[in-house]
Amino acid sequence: MSLGDITTESLRLDSKEIICNIISKSEGVLSGNIVAKKVFEKLDSSIEYTEKIKDGENLSVNSIIARIKGNENTILAGERIALNFLQRMSGVATLTKSYVDKVQTISITDTRKTIPGWRTLDKYAIRCGGGYNHRRNLGDGVLIKDNHISAAKSQGLSIKDIIMRAKKNSPHTIKVEIEVDNFDLLDEVLATDVDIIMLDNMNDDQIIKSIEKIKGKKTVEVSGNIDDARLIKLNKISGIDIISVGKLTHSAKALDISLDF
Repeated sequence: MSLGDITTESLRLDSKEIICNIISKSEGVLSGNIVAKKVFEKLDSSIEYTEKIKDGENLSVNSIIARIKGNENTILAGERIALNFLQRMSGVATLTKSYVDKVQTISITDTRKTIPGWRTLDKYAIRCGGGYNHRRNLGDGVLIKDNHISAAKSQGLSIKDIIMRAKKNSPHTIKVEIEVDNFDLLDEVLATDVDIIMLDNMNDDQIIKSIEKIKGKKTVEVSGNIDDARLIKLNKISGIDIISVGKLTHSAKALDISLDF
């Protein structure tokens, strides 16, 4: 089985040097230009890839993202790979920016709901869009979720016991966060020294009541079912520090970007 570019190889085109452009066909935020450059350099170190717009900058229709000078056949072989990176990453950055622009004091973060093998790239794209990164992996922070709580309670541990164990058995530089989805659990959590409370899948009224209970004593993260309309409403609620949005990486639409000879 051939792993090369069988289409270009089968056409047996004459090798010649060309200049072409990578162009945005829609508005958005650029991410992945440095990755696209690496694609062409990997195929042919003599290719000249000149970035015209930097990652994190805004794109207009017909913006020239990069200019490429080099062997035509090599550029044809790398075209689709480079565009896949640019379209996906710019789509994530653009969606992130649309969320960031709708809030004032709240930090917008991603989740670990990324494409397998793409986590570093997805999270880089989030930063390009003005967002922040949540955990990159399970070793980045303690996040006690509902199944952790169920498992621990089945062994006779209370919420206070759970938080104490997490604090005791993790490095002192690591913050401890717990997921809360009801008021009874929240009351138990507020009696501990947990650092961050994630209000998970609560409606707006529940979030407001929870924040009244928390009284600014803990960092508050909100997560679950966050779309544009909901985000505008949440921005008006005082006391939310972080909103984490899985949609930024699991549902981002690829930006329309092409390579034109």
